[in-house]
Amino acid sequence: MTELDEETLAFAQRMFDLARSGDPELAAQVAAGLPVNLTNSKGDTLLILAAYHNHPTTVAALLQLGADPDRVNDRGQTALGAAVFRKNQETVNALLAAGADPHAGRPSAVETMEFFGLGEVVSLRT
Repeated sequence: MTELDEETLAFAQRMFDLARSGDPELAAQVAAGLPVNLTNSKGDTLLILAAYHNHPTTVAALLQLGADPDRVNDRGQTALGAAVFRKNQETVNALLAAGADPHAGRPSAVETMEFFGLGEVVSLRT
């Protein structure tokens, strides 16, 4: 495994921060060559972070740029599971429209919805 220099690590951290904040610069960076499925040390992708932090516009942009909607982090969570947990129907709809599997991951989006009783709040149908 190759060691990354401090400048590269700082840049990567900034990209993850852009995903958390929903900054449109993230999509521009991905369009310019940043790997769309870049993961942090916990296995969180840019898409998972944007979904968890309720940024449907960023989620849609990452999906259009080829983000894998079913990629799981080190805890087995997906972007769809994160969107369900955060009760963000707009993000859920974008992920489902992109082909996200509601049964992917552990806990899956379906399991998350059932465990927290979110069926009244979040629908897994587009």
